Order: sequence, then structure tokens, then C-alpha cells
Amino acid sequence: MAELDLPNLHALAVMVLIVVALVLFSREDIPLETTSLVVLVLLAVGFTIFPFEADGQRVVASDFFLGFGNRALVAVCALMIVGQGLVATGALEPVGRFLARMWKWGPLFCLLLTLLITATLSAFINNTPIVVMMLPILVGVAVRTGSSPASTLIPMGFASILGGMATTIGTSTNLLVVNVAADLGMDPFSMFDFVGPVLIGGGLAILYLWLVVPRLLPHREMPINRGISRVYTAQIRLDDNSPVIGKTLAEATMRSGENIKVESIERGKGVFINPLPDVSLRAGDRITTSDTQEQLREYARLLGGKLFSGDKEVDASQPLSTGGTLIAELAITPVSRLKGVAIGEAKLQSRYGVRMLAYNRFDDLNERKSAGVEEERLRAGDVLLVQSTPEQLSALKSGSDFLVLDGSVNLPHTRKAPIALLTIMGVVGLAAAKIMPIEISALLGCLVLLVSGCLTWKAAMSALSTQVIFIIVSSLAMGAALLKTGGADYLATVFVAITFGAPPTVVLMGLMLMMAVLTNVVSNNAAAVIGTPIAIGIAQRLGLPLEPFVLAVLFGANLSFVTPMAYQTNLLIMNAAGYKFGDFVKVGLPLAFMLWLALSGVLIWAYGL
Repeated sequence: MAELDLPNLHALAVMVLIVVALVLFSREDIPLETTSLVVLVLLAVGFTIFPFEADGQRVVASDFFLGFGNRALVAVCALMIVGQGLVATGALEPVGRFLARMWKWGPLFCLLLTLLITATLSAFINNTPIVVMMLPILVGVAVRTGSSPASTLIPMGFASILGGMATTIGTSTNLLVVNVAADLGMDPFSMFDFVGPVLIGGGLAILYLWLVVPRLLPHREMPINRGISRVYTAQIRLDDNSPVIGKTLAEATMRSGENIKVESIERGKGVFINPLPDVSLRAGDRITTSDTQEQLREYARLLGGKLFSGDKEVDASQPLSTGGTLIAELAITPVSRLKGVAIGEAKLQSRYGVRMLAYNRFDDLNERKSAGVEEERLRAGDVLLVQSTPEQLSALKSGSDFLVLDGSVNLPHTRKAPIALLTIMGVVGLAAAKIMPIEISALLGCLVLLVSGCLTWKAAMSALSTQVIFIIVSSLAMGAALLKTGGADYLATVFVAITFGAPPTVVLMGLMLMMAVLTNVVSNNAAAVIGTPIAIGIAQRLGLPLEPFVLAVLFGANLSFVTPMAYQTNLLIMNAAGYKFGDFVKVGLPLAFMLWLALSGVLIWAYGL
């Protein structure tokens, strides 16, 4: 064990920073962008104040900013924009319409078809647009049939992760591992080089998701199926004998426990008065307010007035009117502009034309009513229960801030859809045929979408995730620091020493298992970038091929099934179906274990370890 002497102080400091960063990445109360920026600043400042030389070359601060121009990051960002083009133009709408029709013929067969289509599309397109397309379809089927979407959403979401494992462009994790390995001298992977192992392991996983998982998941009703109380707008007309005549508005609202929210006061024909607290109320005043039916009737009783909907008094023969509104759920998308914005500052009604009735977050036991939550800051995956018009909900479907779950399966579709579809086919085809690298073909695709009008610059920019960008850059910086200081070599030596005497198969399986654990508690991109140079170091020390160990990192970093935080699409499906943390563990842990054994076995057999 003499070879396990402690590394230099710079390597030790970098390893400590990586551990701290991975812990902070798992903290939801600290933005990922903040942690990433702290990492970049500490590396730059640290190596500036305490210089370090490797092989006669000094490590400079600018080395840690090279990630902003890394080809993997360029490819990831460009593919995000291309994926947004498919969403904005509705290029995948025919697929959704086909699946929606097929559910009438047989739910079991159609679930299998949904899983296969989702996995296939996710091999070439970013997972998030695929899940965004599939969610309204599956939720719409559940609403129409009165069933629970819980039996289908986790299988669909996990199928998208499985498909993403199959190609070099399937996920940002794949792109990072492949490019980091190539930068370290390994022969580059072609787009379909590791599709074989994924087909074998994924085939078993699809059968599990199709036949077993729906039986393990609970039946939970969606809020839009539970008859959540709608909010109505009505007027309370004050009679001559009303107890609040002559009193100020502030005094009148005290009678309702200050629960009534007065929107306007109509005095006379078409004369409106600002509802200021010191306004004196008169007989005949019409107070406009919004609330549930029960609350509106209670307000009318307390104020001694009559309830009107339009020009008609509300009674048994003339019920309150909703004005043709619908109740729907809006899921905050990973690229939403509302992420990090307090609910009270989101201005949902004025900006988006929706009234929030309740909201749900995966770490809450129950829905929380809108009252008293104005300070809560929205996160990706949060679900808002809202009331709005069909027209407004339809308009929201073409945006990127929300995923609309209104029980319908209608998806936006435009005449530009064929252009977007041909563009993504061209991007994939050029890269697969090795005519040009994926980062260049994807950038070319972005240009085509922008010039053709499939995307505006605003829509293109909304597709980019600052979280993904910063975590990739900071991960590349940590990986570079680990490599330059000799930390990667040291960790590879430690790993080999710990498994000393064990056959290569055990070493490979141990490496994949370690990556699988990390990816479910911290960022999968960070785990993959840091794990790749370590995997190469392990293979070199054992005198074995590099490819199986790099693929062990890639596959392990994609086993994001056990926790809802492991992958951003997990949060979307979690809140849409009302899953709990334990549901992911119950379903995802056996799946991750199964894939770990299957993928390890295929790699061991394929490379003769």
C-alpha cells in the first residue's frame, strides 16, 4: 500500500472541493447555478493565489473556463434548441394523435407501444420534449376513462431515460462522457456503438415497465378528477337594510374575517369606484368578488346582500356561471421563466390569464391552497391547479413555461412542423454518417429552424437551461482540475487497491454501481464528467481496454430511476400523477439493479473481461 501515499495538496484540495460540490448539488435550497459559480470562482482564485505546475506547465485560471466553449456543451445547447423546435411547431403531434387513438383498442398493448415509441424518440431527441409531449396524452386518457395516470407515467418517464442511453446524443450525460473520453485520448465512439448493450438491457427493462410496474404503483386520483371547488366571480348587491350601509369597506370586510377580496364596487349604472379601505358603502352598491360557491353565499349573508351573476340573481333556478372556464393543471417546466419566482410575484392572472386554486410540490403531503403561499418560490416540476378559459389554456400549450394537463390530448401543430421534423432528421443523419460532428450539425439545425421561422430567438433562448449549462461547465472544470493535479490518477489507484485481487468483472461492476449511486443523489452530469477520467485510469492500471470502463460510467450515470431528484423529467411525472418519494424507490430500485446486472454482464461478455 506504499503507492497510496497522499497526493499533493492541490489534488487534495480539489478532491475536497468536489465532495463539497456534490453535496451542495443535492441540496434543493441552494440553486445549482450558485453552487456551480462558487466552484468556478474557487478553482480560478485558488490556482491563481496558489500556482501549480504539471509536467512543466502552469495551470492557469483560464483553463477552468474552457468548458464554456467545450464541444459537448455546444452540442447539448444546440440539441435543446432543436428539440424546442419540435415542440413549438408540433412536429411530433401526429405521433401523439396516433397514440391517443390507439388507447381505444387496448390499454395494455398501447402502453407497450407508448413505451417503445418514447424510448425510440428519446434516443435521438432530448428526453424533456418527449416527456412533455407524452404527459398530456396519458393524462388525457386517464381523465376520459376515470383511471389513474399513476400506472403509466413512471413507465413512460423511465422508458425515455432508457432510450436516451442508447446513442451518443441521447442525453447530455452521454455527450459529456464520450467527449471527455475522446479528449483523454480514447478513440471516439460512433453514434450507435453502444446501442447493442442497451437493446439487451433495455428489452428486459421495457418488459418490467410494461407488465410489472403498473401493478406496483398506487391508484391516485388527479385533482381535476376530484371535483376541486371552482372559483366564481359574482356581485353582492347591498340592500337598504344591509348592516354595512354607511360603514367603510374595511369595516365591512371585517365581518367576513377579512377573507373577502373586493375587486371592484359598482355604484349606479356603469360607475365604478376603487375598492379603497375608507370607501363608505351605500345601498344599491354592487361588490364584485371571486371565490367558491359556498364562500360567495356566506359573504352575501354576512354583508346582508343578494348574490348576482351578471344581471340575474343567483338562486336554485339561476346558478352561478363559470363563464366557460376549465380546471387544469400546469406543471412548471425545467426551462420555465417562473423557476425561482415567488408565487405572489408570478402574476399568473395578469400575465397568463389563469387563476390559481392550489399547488402541489413533490415534498408536500397534500395540496396547499393558494392562500398563504405567496412567498413560496416555484421549482421545476411544481404543479399548479388553475382555472382558465379553453382559449387561454390552448395558448399556454404553445409556450415553454408550463406543461398543460387539462384532460385533452390536443397538441399544437403548425405548417412549419415538416421543416422541424426534417431538420432533426438531418442533424442526426449528418452526425451518424460522420459527415460532420454532432455539435456542428446541431448548430446547422438551429440556424435552419431560426431562418425558416420555426423558432423565434425568444423561443430558442427559452429552451436553454442555465442549470444544465453551469453544471456542465463547473463539472468540466472540476474534472480538469482533478486530472491536471494528479487527483484522477490517485483515485484510480485507490479504487484498484481497494479491489486488489478482485477479477476485472468485479472492478467494472463496482465502478458502474458507484456511478449509479452518485447519479441518484447528485447531478448525473457531474458524476459522469468526474468519473470518466477515473475510469480510464483504472483501465490503464489493469492493462484492460478503456471502452468497457468508460461505458460503465456512462451507463451507471444514466440509471436515474431511484429518486425523483435524479432526473428533471422525474419531477414532472411525479407531480402530474401524485407520486410519492417511496414510489420511485419501490419501482426504480429493482429496475436499476436489473439494468446494473444486465449491462455489466453484456460489457463483460462483449469485451472478454
